[in-house]
Amino acid sequence: MIEKIKKLRDHENGNAIVLMTIALLVLMTMAGLVIDGGKLFVTKSHLQKTANASVLSGAQKLAEGEQSVTHVVHDVLQFHNEEQSLQNIFVEENRLVRVELNKEMPLSFSTLFGMESSPVHATAAAEIGTMGKASGAVPIGIDERFQLEFFKEYELKTDTNGSDTGWFGILSLGGPGADTYYENFMNGYDAEIQVGDIIPTETGNVAGKTRAAIKARIDNCPYPLEEAIDKKCSRIILIPVYQPVSVKSNQIKEVKVRGFAYFYLTKPASSKDTSVHGMFIELTGPGTIDPSAVNRGAYSIRLTE
Repeated sequence: MIEKIKKLRDHENGNAIVLMTIALLVLMTMAGLVIDGGKLFVTKSHLQKTANASVLSGAQKLAEGEQSVTHVVHDVLQFHNEEQSLQNIFVEENRLVRVELNKEMPLSFSTLFGMESSPVHATAAAEIGTMGKASGAVPIGIDERFQLEFFKEYELKTDTNGSDTGWFGILSLGGPGADTYYENFMNGYDAEIQVGDIIPTETGNVAGKTRAAIKARIDNCPYPLEEAIDKKCSRIILIPVYQPVSVKSNQIKEVKVRGFAYFYLTKPASSKDTSVHGMFIELTGPGTIDPSAVNRGAYSIRLTE
C-alpha cells in the first residue's frame, strides 16, 4: 500500500514538472511577443510622426515648386534619422504633398519562430488651402474688390480718423481705442476671426500708433523678404480681407470678413504719412482652411492622411 502511494506521488511530481515547464514556455513566449510588439509599436509611432512632420513642413513650400518641397522633406527625414526609410514622395504643385516611409524592424524573440524582421509602414499627406480662420491678424484690412498683385509695392492709404470708402480700412479688433489698436498691430489680435465675422471699424485718430507699430515691427525684423519669410518674423503681417456691410456718410462702419492676405512691410512711415508701405505675398501660416474664403495668397495646412 505504501509503495503504491509513493509511486502515485512520484507520478504527480513528474506531471507537475511537465506542467511547470509548459507554463514557463508559454510565459516566455508571451513576454517575447510583448517585447517585439512593443518595439514595433514604438517604431511605427516614430515613423508616423516623422512622416507627419515631413509633409507639414513640405507643404509650406508648395507654392515654391516641387524641388523646394522635396528638399524640405529630405531635411526633416534626415533630422529624424529616417532618410533611408523614404519610399516615395508625391507632390501636386500648389496643393498637396504625400510621403511614404517603410523600414524593416529587426525582431528579437520572434527569430525563434523564423521571423527575423517585420516591415513597418507609414503614410502621410498634407494639403494647403485658402485660409478662412486665423488668429494674429492686425487691425487693418483690404476690400475684397481690390485686385492686388503679389510682390508689387503698395501704400495702404487710410483716413487718419477711420476707414473711408477706398480700398483699405482700419478695423476695431477686440474693442475701440488707440491703445487697443496699437497692441493688436504690434502683436496681432490674439483671438480667432473667421470668414463671415462682422467687425466694426476704428473711428479714432490712430496715425501715430500706426507709425509706431510699423517702426517697431521693422526694427524687430530688419531682414529682406526671403529671410523674413523663412523666419516668419514680425515684418510680415496678416490682414483681413473684407466686404463693407455698413456705410454711413462716406465712412465704412462695419465689414464682413471674406478671407486673409499676408503683407510684407517694406519701410517705416514718415512723420506725416498715414500709409502702410509694403507688398502682398503668398504664404502659408497657422489657421483653418475654408474653401469659401476669397483667395488673396494666405494659405493654411492640414493633414489629409
